[in-house]
Amino acid sequence: MKIIDAKGCVLGRIGARVAKMLLSGEEVALVNAGEAIISGNPQATTEKYAARRSAKNKANPEHSPHWPRRPDLLVRRMLRGMLPYRTTRGRTAFKRLKVYSSQPAEFGRAEVLEGTSSSRLRTRFITINELCKNLGFRVGK
Repeated sequence: MKIIDAKGCVLGRIGARVAKMLLSGEEVALVNAGEAIISGNPQATTEKYAARRSAKNKANPEHSPHWPRRPDLLVRRMLRGMLPYRTTRGRTAFKRLKVYSSQPAEFGRAEVLEGTSSSRLRTRFITINELCKNLGFRVGK
């Protein structure tokens, strides 16, 4: 199992690499998912995900897409979009993904993927924890 640290890394870059690993048959654990970042205007990003959360199927609201507020589940849902989820291959790959909002004690040292760091980023950004807080997530809930 590969253990990848998402702290301070761009989520899209991590997601592309993780999707390739999952499709090649590896099991992946993504830790510190709430500390990953999404580049761009924070307000526009929050509005985009708020609109996704509010999208409802008028005929049957239970058939609407589900976008969670919890950071680890939101990252898992985002990574699902990078996989061919509607195929058997994509679903089995998605089952090999584990996402954690912090570093579990049983895991050893997590690796940071090369080229995913936000250190060279010159634009505004928002962390997943901040995004979830703006969407209404409360820790004590």
